Amino acid sequence: MKWMIASDIHGSAYYCRELLAAFEREGAQKLMLLGDVLYHGPRNDLPRDYAPKEVIAMLNAIKEKLLCVRGNCDTEVDQMVLDFPVLADYAILVAGERMIYATHGHVYNENKLPPLQKGDVLMHGHTHVPKCVEHEDYLYVNPGSVSIPKENSAHSYLILEDGKLTWKSLDGKSYMEYTL
Repeated sequence: MKWMIASDIHGSAYYCRELLAAFEREGAQKLMLLGDVLYHGPRNDLPRDYAPKEVIAMLNAIKEKLLCVRGNCDTEVDQMVLDFPVLADYAILVAGERMIYATHGHVYNENKLPPLQKGDVLMHGHTHVPKCVEHEDYLYVNPGSVSIPKENSAHSYLILEDGKLTWKSLDGKSYMEYTL
């Protein structure tokens, strides 16, 4: 199965449209959102075309293709308007022999690990910076941010297919790969 993994839309209708266009272009079966779907939070500027109601409509239209974890800007009121679950603190994916622990990153991250076994993958957003870091016992990956990238990174997402991770900018250009 081909997964697209993205994080930190922060209510940007413009970048949500760009993400969904990339999702169609990629032909992925599922889209995993690593939190911070509708709101920008107090530490971020408003993203381009901030329009949470438009983002709600776009994502509800593909609810059967979504898997989402809760970000630090996501709340119970968001669940009232979204037709897919958004309040799970984490999700587990399996890629070959590896378990992927997917979360937002504000609770569990490189400085505070969830329960992982040797060889597992910790995947989260939150920092808005794409990363792939091999630690002694686990792999850390971050798709970056769809709408508010930081540290001069691209507006980006991650593709997981056949045991391979590929980081791409929203225009579809690949800029980093890792084989699990």
